Amino acid sequence: MNIIDNLKWRYAVKKFDTNKELSEAQIQVLKEAFNLTATSYGLQPLKLVVIKNKAIQEKLVSVSWNQPQILQASHLLVICIQDNYTTKEVASYFNLVQKVRKTPDEIINPFKKFLTAEIAKKTQEELFISNKNQAYIALGNLMTVCASQEIDACPMEGFIPEKYDEILDLKKHNLKSVLVMPVGFRAEDDYMKALIKVRKELSESIIEIN
Repeated sequence: MNIIDNLKWRYAVKKFDTNKELSEAQIQVLKEAFNLTATSYGLQPLKLVVIKNKAIQEKLVSVSWNQPQILQASHLLVICIQDNYTTKEVASYFNLVQKVRKTPDEIINPFKKFLTAEIAKKTQEELFISNKNQAYIALGNLMTVCASQEIDACPMEGFIPEKYDEILDLKKHNLKSVLVMPVGFRAEDDYMKALIKVRKELSESIIEIN
């Protein structure tokens, strides 16, 4: 399938096949895709928690509005952002830039100074909103990659982040959960499987300016 066919093929799975699991190679693709996701200034204020533990998945069902996909899925992906975000992250980023690209201080320092000031002047609430927006970019990227690999997924906002943070002990990693996506393979009897995708005509959703 080409990418448009893949995107037509995908849907938010309502029932996963509990007898099928993603391979380590498939999970590795999703990890790499997450890590390669574009983020503002390249700062990557995100982490991905990959869960393949039925006991933990079962605990999370009740704090996910009882959505059964949480337990049925081969793996559960939880996109998190840092709880307390500081200018230390900027310093860490530019250290990595210099390590990878060998960029001289005189070239890096002006941008480093600008970005440090930008982060320093924002409140933690403002940084939370900004970084959460980055999480949606990562989610969209993962959904597209899943479709391209014929991996089924169900993106979710319907969960209680505070309870996830508690069950997964995210506080010790300075993280907060913001988005969830079970991944695996659709069940043959998923009622959504055969439904035709409903989308507006291109003429209604696209404006072209020539």
